Parts: sequence; C-alpha cells; structure tokens
Amino acid sequence: MELQPIYIQILALVIFTIGLIVALSRRNIFFVLMGIELALNAVNLSFVGFAKTLPADLSVAGQIFPLFSIAVAAAEACVGLALVILIFRNRESVDSDNYSNMKG
Repeated sequence: MELQPIYIQILALVIFTIGLIVALSRRNIFFVLMGIELALNAVNLSFVGFAKTLPADLSVAGQIFPLFSIAVAAAEACVGLALVILIFRNRESVDSDNYSNMKG
C-alpha cells in the first residue's frame, strides 16, 4: 500500500493549523515561536509531499528546498531566542504584551 499525497497534504494542513492557532492564541513568546516553527515545518512537509508526485529528476528540487528552509529556520530560531533572552533580562517577563510597547 502506497501513501497517497493527499494524506500528506492533509497532515501538513492539520500541523499548520495547530501551529497557527498556537502562534495567535498564546501570550508566552516561547509558545509563539514554537507555533511559528511548527507552521514552517508543516510547509516543509507539504513541499516533500508535492515532490513525491513529481518525476525523479524534478523530485530532488522539492526535497532540497526544505533542507535550506530548515537551515534558515534554525538560524532564525537562534536569533529570535537570543532577542527574547535579551529582552527578558530588561523586562523580566516573557509575555508578548510587554513587547508591544517597543514600537518606535
């Protein structure tokens, strides 16, 4: 039995929805960052799922792009976490409402 691409896309949609709900509903900045990462991983899963439907020579591009995306997401997570730690030292809170008064 072969796994159909539609099931992969449905799973990616469910994971993306969970990530979006977490990112929009939580006030803790760590949960917001985790929700964004979950949504990004769902998009990567969708790329790999679509790559499965392509011929072998075109399928490689659909599998390489998520690798670059994961590398960029890892760098983004490191920078985001460093910013959160620096702001936490000044504000002593990880509540995302405390970050809203930093607007210029």
